[in-house]
Amino acid sequence: MSQNRWDEERMPKADAVWQLYHENSKTSRFKRPLSDQDLMKWQSQLAPLVYDGHPALELPPPRASFPKRLEDALLDRVTAPALVREQLPLETVATLLYYSYGITRRIAENVFPYGYRAVPSGGALYPLEIYFHAASVDGLPPGLYHYEPHANAVRRFVDGDQTELIAARLAQPQLALDASLTVFITAVFERTTTKYGERGYRFALLEAGHVAQNLALCTAALDLAGATIGGYFDHLIDELLHIDGIYQSALYLYAVGARARTKSLGSLESR
Repeated sequence: MSQNRWDEERMPKADAVWQLYHENSKTSRFKRPLSDQDLMKWQSQLAPLVYDGHPALELPPPRASFPKRLEDALLDRVTAPALVREQLPLETVATLLYYSYGITRRIAENVFPYGYRAVPSGGALYPLEIYFHAASVDGLPPGLYHYEPHANAVRRFVDGDQTELIAARLAQPQLALDASLTVFITAVFERTTTKYGERGYRFALLEAGHVAQNLALCTAALDLAGATIGGYFDHLIDELLHIDGIYQSALYLYAVGARARTKSLGSLESR
């Protein structure tokens, strides 16, 4: 038997959950998504997620230029071996949010009700929501915030420093303990699954990866340290964000801080 074929012992189990999901989320000629007309009718009934009752803070404009060129940011993008908590300017947070998931182009109202973002999105449906914990940011009292791209604003829905609670929900608690800013990328799955079925869930995962890469590149371009976080306890993070974990759930986390001046935390390998 050819060496590049799986032998029987190495074949995945036929009932593995990931295998069932992947098979059922494949596109077929016989699966028809909603028509654009029906989708527009459905979308017109949706409203952006807004935390009414919590005052909105308008963000400053994002930076128009970066200390590093794109090619340098690409080469410098690493998962930082260590973060240092230092005060971040509000402009820096506004820049990270805008270039990761802000509205960069408006769309005519008769086409789509929302603007385009700096990431590709299946059907331009934009199922993601961005939250963050400000531990050390100028102009933002410590707490949990929700980002409103359509208004370029944030709202604090949980007051006070949540660092210890976040750290207890991570496989590597030190990332939260040292971060100035921790970003939570969540998805409202119905926004894409209504049109694409199970495939829409896959699109939401892909989109979260695009947003995380934008965050990573912007972090590098601003000469800051960043770490992508996939090791977290899902139910506990959803609970922290006050989301149900079914209709909406966390997909990805990203921590931002200053660059460490000495090599430390050898258990965190740059990659």
